[in-house]
Amino acid sequence: MTNFSRRSVLKFAAAGAASTLFAPSMLMAQGDAWPTRPLNMVVPFATGGYNDRLARAFIPFLQEELGQPISVVNRGGAGTMIGNSHFLQQPQDGYTIMCNSVSPYVPLTILLQDAPYSVHDFQMINLPSRDFTLAAAPADTDLESFEEVVTRLREDPRSLSLGVQPNSADYLNLMLVLSAAGIDSSRLRLVTYDGGGPARNAAAGGHVDISFVGGEGFLPLRDRIKPLMVFANNRVDAFPDVMSSGELSEAIGEEVESVEGSQRGWAVSTAFKNDHPDRYEILVDAVERASKNPEAIKTLEGQQLATTWYGPEQSQADFLANYESLERHIDLLR
Repeated sequence: MTNFSRRSVLKFAAAGAASTLFAPSMLMAQGDAWPTRPLNMVVPFATGGYNDRLARAFIPFLQEELGQPISVVNRGGAGTMIGNSHFLQQPQDGYTIMCNSVSPYVPLTILLQDAPYSVHDFQMINLPSRDFTLAAAPADTDLESFEEVVTRLREDPRSLSLGVQPNSADYLNLMLVLSAAGIDSSRLRLVTYDGGGPARNAAAGGHVDISFVGGEGFLPLRDRIKPLMVFANNRVDAFPDVMSSGELSEAIGEEVESVEGSQRGWAVSTAFKNDHPDRYEILVDAVERASKNPEAIKTLEGQQLATTWYGPEQSQADFLANYESLERHIDLLR
C-alpha cells in the first residue's frame, strides 16, 4: 500500500484525479477542486528586476503543478507599499499570490512609512533567495581588502566615496560596520541611489569607490567588480574567496553586527492560510514540487535565480527574525 501525505491527497483532489485508492466520498471530504481558474502573481516592483525575473522564470513550472495559467501583475512604487496593499485588497481565496522581496521592504514600509498592514498579515510559502550585502569596488581599484577600507576611513572618513540605497538593509549594514570600527558616519562621502541596480552599476562603472548593495545582483557583473566583503557571519557560496563581516570582527577586535539582505520569494496572506487551509496546502505542495523540479532548477540557475526549498515554517521564522533585527536598529535608518 502506497503512503500518501495529506498534501498529496489534496493535490489529487484538486486535479480531479480518478484513483482506485480513494472513494469519491473521500475526495469530496478533502474540499472542492482547486484551482479552477487562472491565478495572478503580484510583483510589487517594475518589470526587469530580480523579483520580476524570478516570478516569470518560475511561473511555467508552477502552472504545470496547479493546472492553471498564472499572470504577473506588476505594482511598483512607495518601497513596495503600493503592491503590498494591492495584494492584500484582493479576495484572499488563493487566486492572488505574491513574489516579493518581503525583507527588508515589508518591514521598512511598516517601520518607516506607516504602512496600513503588519508583518502578521503575510505568510511566507518559500523564500529561496537569501541575499546579503556585498561591499564591492571597481575591478581596477587599488583597494586590497576591507581592512584597508576601514584603515582609510578611520584616517579620513571622506577619503572614499560610498554608494548605497537609503533606507535599506545595505545602508543599515554600512552604518553598523562603521559604528563597530569607530568611524564618524556624519563625515562620510555618501552617494545615494534609488535602487540596487544603479548602485551596482556605479561600482562596476567606477563612479564610486565602493558600493554596498545586495550581492546576488552583482553576479552578472562580477568581471567588472572587486568584491571586498560579504555581510554575513561566514563566507558565502556565491563569493567563496571574499571575507565575511564575521572575519572582519576578528581582524579589528570589534563585533560587526549585520542583518540579512533581501529575502525573496513566494507569499500569501495569513487570512488565506487561515480561511482556506486545504487550498493553502495544495499551493504549498505545488510550490515545493515546482521548486524541486530538475528542469526548474536548471532554468532558474541558468538565469542566476535562486531555487532553494526552505518551506513555509523556516521562511516565516526568518522573515519575522529579519523584521525584529530591522526594528531593533530602526533609528539608524530614520
